[in-house]
Amino acid sequence: MILRKNNCYVITGGPGVGKTTLVNELAKNDYKVLHENAREIIKKELDNNGDGLPWKNKERYTNLMLDAAVISYSSVSQHDPQPYFFDRGILDTICYANMIGLEISAEMNSIGKNSLYNKKIFILPPWEEIYHPDSERKQTWEEAVQTFTIMKETYLNYGYEIIEVPKDTVENRVIFLLNTINSIR
Repeated sequence: MILRKNNCYVITGGPGVGKTTLVNELAKNDYKVLHENAREIIKKELDNNGDGLPWKNKERYTNLMLDAAVISYSSVSQHDPQPYFFDRGILDTICYANMIGLEISAEMNSIGKNSLYNKKIFILPPWEEIYHPDSERKQTWEEAVQTFTIMKETYLNYGYEIIEVPKDTVENRVIFLLNTINSIR
């Protein structure tokens, strides 16, 4: 069964482009946000000597990410009138699976096609001046740019409209985001 939640807005893009900073700023302004689970999953796997890590068992990591994304999506009622902002969505996991050469199962594809967010997706472009790898973000700058490109293609292939968020201060990015959703609601 196809379910579109028009009150759910995805904020996506490659790594290190300010997604989490933007989502945190929205939360500070009392907007409902659902945080990305990647760092939490990585931390938990490291703490428990698990192998569900992007540099160890990529398939297990992908499955953990998909499960977490589905739980986040399912936690929001489509009937709630207020907007919810997601730091990444279900299709981000499908994009990641594509990037690492993992076959997209029928189940994974079905989840991507049937668990729908607002048709307008916010994507943050690569921004080298703010990008920096760390202990959990190990991608090179080139991989970050490639991720952006494939992420954009993935969302377009699943029928979403892409809205690119300008490189600007976090405050101006919040204003851009809110003005955009107010114009489409």
